[in-house]
Amino acid sequence: MKRNRLGRSSLVVSDICMGTMTFGNQADEKTSFDIMDMAFDAGIDFFDTAEMYPVPPDASYVGVTEEIVGRWLKTKNRDDVIIATKVAGPGHGWITPPLRGGKTGLDRHHIMRAVEDSLKRLDTDYIDLYQTHWPDADFPLEETLAALDELVRSGKVRVLGCSNETTWGLTKSLWQSDVHGLARFDTIQNNFSLNNRRFEDELAQACRQEDVSLLPYSPLAGGVLTGKYQDGAMPEGARFTQYMQGEKRQQQMAQRFLNPNTVAATAEYAQIAADAGMSLTTLATAWSKQHDFVGSTIVGATTTEQMPDILAAANVVLEPAIMKALYKVSKRIPYPMG
Repeated sequence: MKRNRLGRSSLVVSDICMGTMTFGNQADEKTSFDIMDMAFDAGIDFFDTAEMYPVPPDASYVGVTEEIVGRWLKTKNRDDVIIATKVAGPGHGWITPPLRGGKTGLDRHHIMRAVEDSLKRLDTDYIDLYQTHWPDADFPLEETLAALDELVRSGKVRVLGCSNETTWGLTKSLWQSDVHGLARFDTIQNNFSLNNRRFEDELAQACRQEDVSLLPYSPLAGGVLTGKYQDGAMPEGARFTQYMQGEKRQQQMAQRFLNPNTVAATAEYAQIAADAGMSLTTLATAWSKQHDFVGSTIVGATTTEQMPDILAAANVVLEPAIMKALYKVSKRIPYPMG
């Protein structure tokens, strides 16, 4: 398993990261342990979670995923595993304790309480990578960075990152860290896949210029790039099958990932994968890893049966002809996720 340094930090991680957002919901604890064991045995040492997981979030079981990861972590040598988690940020009232009229925020008070709760659930005394899950546009960035810097200086957190951030937000944060002598964001975790290449527009160049590593999430576009939703199929138990039966916000999320354009693009990518003699899952995962600004690609699974095709991408380097063919499709259907 290839390993990469994250940004300018001391963290060197496997270039595939095991995401955990389904653990405790779509995957029970035993299945979650089995998935993490398969990943670890294959050379993956990087595991990503969040205080609000599992997804879709529900106030009755927020934090369950960190607890599952924490119990699994006890079966391993702590120094052999890189653990990433996130503080929720604004607009998500299911996180406890709610702040500012039902919203959580990236103020010092919330960050300090959130990290202590995550440390307790993970049953560890430090977090390797601590990330802001969403930006807090109505709160002073310097206070957020100062609080995060305090966590690094205390030893509770080793390295910092952000998620779901814009080019402006990332570059402003790096400027603030430089001017005020604060720990910087060495990673950014954003959606990036063959069906959503918007990161390449501006953020990719910012990452290259400023030595920030992208941790792409949803490289399989929430499962769409496995091909399981083709021809109108809505598999029982699949994420977007559940979302389409859920509340309006979940239906809107499903429609962003699953629409006529994404289905059409996926069909073309599937043919390229078949011609190359690999599964679409393997091809999409390998493509995500094959960018100079990517530090580690975050994959997810709900069953152990999904893991072999994901793990098969570990040592795959797509040939230039395949990359060119994929690029041609994305030029014809540039932003299928809207």
